[in-house]
Amino acid sequence: MAIESAILLAFATSVILVLVTGIDAGDIAIYWGQNSDEGTLAETCATGNYDFVNLAFLPTFDNGQTPMINLAGHCDPYSNGCTNLSSDIKSCQAQGIKVILSLGGGAGSYFLASSDDARRVAAYLWNNFLGGQSASRPFGDAILDGIDFDIEGGTNQHRDDLAKYLSRYSQRSRKVYLTAAPQCPFPDAWVGGALKTGLFDYVWVQFYNNLQCQYSDGDITNLENAWKQWTTNVPATKIFLGLPASPEAAGSDFIPASDIVSQVLPAIRGSAKYGGVMLWSKYYDDQTGYSSAIKNYV
Repeated sequence: MAIESAILLAFATSVILVLVTGIDAGDIAIYWGQNSDEGTLAETCATGNYDFVNLAFLPTFDNGQTPMINLAGHCDPYSNGCTNLSSDIKSCQAQGIKVILSLGGGAGSYFLASSDDARRVAAYLWNNFLGGQSASRPFGDAILDGIDFDIEGGTNQHRDDLAKYLSRYSQRSRKVYLTAAPQCPFPDAWVGGALKTGLFDYVWVQFYNNLQCQYSDGDITNLENAWKQWTTNVPATKIFLGLPASPEAAGSDFIPASDIVSQVLPAIRGSAKYGGVMLWSKYYDDQTGYSSAIKNYV
């Protein structure tokens, strides 16, 4: 009876806390794939720190180009070496972690020439990485959970068409998640139009390398104003705070984990659209333990 009472008390306390604060527990998303010293995908998921893993990147994929993934030294796509990741992907998913393919990145060759080009790219992504069929699937028979738009170049044309075509592949039995990693200044120059479609589930806004969104020496004003702009104007399910996991991970705007926990998160996570934190990247997180430091506060 005493044990039962204790359980009921703990449950009631947690319910009251949620009702009083209005805060949902957040998630952590991580980018993996651009450094061979960051551990395997399976090891990344086994840490228990992440809820989303974005595979970075597919930097060549449109305007008639032959699509090609680039996972740094993790595997060789030219020899079908990335099919070995199939078991890692399934292992992550078995733990409830969503594994998503990230398009673009800071370097690469990509732009959509037309709406029909967007349709062809969507079909390629569906057949080679999602729930379709192809004889040349880079990750073998593993089925990824969705597609991330980390578009940082090319043009902003027809990204909305790509989102619409991809969303049509969603099925009741298996959803195709759409995510994006726009720069903080609003609206984003590359995917701002695509985000207006309202088709994106998660948007991890890059709150770094952008002075107008910067948190500085305890002053949260710029960051908080930008956060409100994104959560007010973007019709996505959840918005994430995108951060560098170490000072070396970005040119500027690294925020110490202690400041994130004590000042930044308390100011933003009351938002109904608050989803959690995105970190760049697994390699840098390994150097600082950033995700572990904020895990219980996100």
